[in-house]
Amino acid sequence: MDHFKEALGVKCRFCHAASKDSNSPPLDFESDEKPEKNIARKMYKMTAKINKKYFNYNSNEEGEPIKTVECMTCHRGSEHPGM
Repeated sequence: MDHFKEALGVKCRFCHAASKDSNSPPLDFESDEKPEKNIARKMYKMTAKINKKYFNYNSNEEGEPIKTVECMTCHRGSEHPGM
């Protein structure tokens, strides 16, 4: 999860809802209450689809790793891409 935080310049609370149970940890990681969490899932699937279609599973014909699309490609430390 650290790469998501770095790519978007946010903390865990950006996607994860606060716990409603005072006896639980401060964040409810299983909750899908925050829309940002579902947006992140969609973006993750989108980048995986782009990488599969255009970047041939992260290696070229010689087996060398090639650059792929990831969160940082567009977000560059900002909550909203391209800002």
